[in-house]
Amino acid sequence: MALVYGIGPMQPAGRAPPRPAAGGGGFSVPTERAGGAAAAVPTAEVSLGGMLALQEAEGGAVRDRAARRHGQQMLVELARLQRALLDGRVDAGALEQLASLAESVPLAADAGLRATMAEVALRARIELARHRPVTTA
Repeated sequence: MALVYGIGPMQPAGRAPPRPAAGGGGFSVPTERAGGAAAAVPTAEVSLGGMLALQEAEGGAVRDRAARRHGQQMLVELARLQRALLDGRVDAGALEQLASLAESVPLAADAGLRATMAEVALRARIELARHRPVTTA
């Protein structure tokens, strides 16, 4: 029976494969450092500024998501008001909901989203002003 001990000629069973000469190329296991402990793997330094920037970026993403949801809700209420006006009536519920949404517009972190939110809020305030009952003193 022949055993395979790697690439090269086959050796008969019971005989160990020839060992390469010391100092030759090939695989070797590194010896342990003095003290017997494995060397500590160096870790990347993390600065306080980097951590704060990461937290701020995450906070900005949360603010942007909240602003998008709020803006989408304002657009839904504007569409609801538009459908009611096309039917020839003024939907008081849509006006109240729109007024509530227009009063508390969240500040988005993204400049483009912030500008879009301001435009949608302005449109909502215009519609509210158009349909506000006029009172005489």
